Amino acid sequence: MTGDPSARPRSVEEHAALVARMLEPLSEEPAEESVPLDHALGRVTAEEVRSQVDLPLFRNSQMDGYAVRSADVHEVPVALEVTGDIPAGHTTPVSLVAGTALRIMTGAPVPTGADTIVPVEDTELVLGRDDDLSGAIVEIRRSRRRGEYVRERGSDVRRGDVLVPARTRLAPRHLAALAAAGVESVTVRARLRVGILTSGTELIATGTPGFGQVYDANGIALAALVQEAGATVSVRARSDDDPAAFERILDDALRTSDLIITSGGISRGAYEVVREVLHPRGADVTTVAMQPGGPQATAVVGGVPVFAFPGNPVSTQVSFVVFLRDPLRAAAGLPGIPPRAVTLREPVRSIPGRRQFLRGVLDGAGAAVSPASGPSSHLVAGMAKADVLIDLPEEAETLEAGSPVTVWTL
Repeated sequence: MTGDPSARPRSVEEHAALVARMLEPLSEEPAEESVPLDHALGRVTAEEVRSQVDLPLFRNSQMDGYAVRSADVHEVPVALEVTGDIPAGHTTPVSLVAGTALRIMTGAPVPTGADTIVPVEDTELVLGRDDDLSGAIVEIRRSRRRGEYVRERGSDVRRGDVLVPARTRLAPRHLAALAAAGVESVTVRARLRVGILTSGTELIATGTPGFGQVYDANGIALAALVQEAGATVSVRARSDDDPAAFERILDDALRTSDLIITSGGISRGAYEVVREVLHPRGADVTTVAMQPGGPQATAVVGGVPVFAFPGNPVSTQVSFVVFLRDPLRAAAGLPGIPPRAVTLREPVRSIPGRRQFLRGVLDGAGAAVSPASGPSSHLVAGMAKADVLIDLPEEAETLEAGSPVTVWTL
C-alpha cells in the first residue's frame, strides 16, 4: 500500500520500529556455516569452541639456555658437562643425566630429568665451542629454582576448555589461539546476503565522463556500510530510469538476496523508477520527519524485505545508519552502536518539525561536537569530514553552544 500524501510524516522512531520488525525473522533463527580459519576474521562464532589439545602441547623451554636439575645448580658457580643439544622442533625424546646439562633452544622439548632452564645469559661455555659441543663444559653462574623457564604442558589451556565463547567476533588473537590448538575450521553465523541497487539515468561509473551525469557514490557507500555491519553484498547493480530495466535487476537480486537496499527513485516527481516498480508490489512509500532522508519506502517482495532510500549521497548514508545499521548488526550477532550524549561547541540552527542529522566532528576528548559541513544532502565531501551525526530533535530551532545533544558514531 502506498503512503497517503496527506498523512502526517512518520516519526524516525516509528519508521525504525517498522524496519526492525521486517528484519526480525532474519535474526531469530540465524543460519550457520563452517569456514576455514583463514576466512574467519570478523565472523561471529555460532557455538563455543573447545580445545581438543593441551596447550602447550608438550613441556618446553621458555628461553635459550641449558636444561639442568635445579639441585645441580643450587650452589654456584658450578661447572657441568654439556652432553647434547636440543633445538626447537627436536622430535626425539631426550633424557638428562644428573650432574650434566643439555643446551636447549626456546620452544624445544624439555628433557626428562630436567626441572629448570638456566638462560644462556647466566652461563659461560668454558670448554668447547658453540658449533661443537663435544666434551664441552658450561659454567652456571646463577642458581635457578625448580620450574623456572619451563612451560608445562597444559599451562595455557587444557583439553576440553573453552578457547572461544559463542557469539564472539573473531579477531586475530582468537584465530591465533584456534590455530595453535590445531583447529582448522570454525562454525560461524552465516552472513546476510544484501542486494544493493542504485537507480537514475544520471548515474555513471566512476571515471566515465559524461555531461549532466554524476558518479555513483551510493553503490560503493552502501556496499561498505553493509560489510561493516557484518553482512555480505550478494549483488550490486545500477539501472537507468527505465522501469523495465530496474525491474530486471530487482528480480535478479531477489533470487540471491536475503534483503535488498535501493537508492533513488522514490520521491513524488517524474522518473521515480523505484516507486513506479515497487508500488504495484505493495510498497509503503512514505515521508519520515527527518532531514536528510525524508523520502523512505519499504516492501516485501517474494518474501524478501526491500528498503528504499532517497538518492542524495548523504541521505542514503544517513538512512542506513539510522534505520539499518543496528538491525543488520543484530542479525550478524554483533553489538549495536548506540547514540551517546555530548555537548555543542557552537550554536546550530535546525528545521522545526524535522529531526535533523547534521554532520559533526568531535573534539579530541570526544565530549563536544562541531558541525562539519552544511545540512544539504548532496554534500558528500562534507560527510567525509564527519565522524558523527548530530541528532537535533524535531522541536529544536536553535541550540546554543554548551547544549546537550545526541550523536551517532559514523
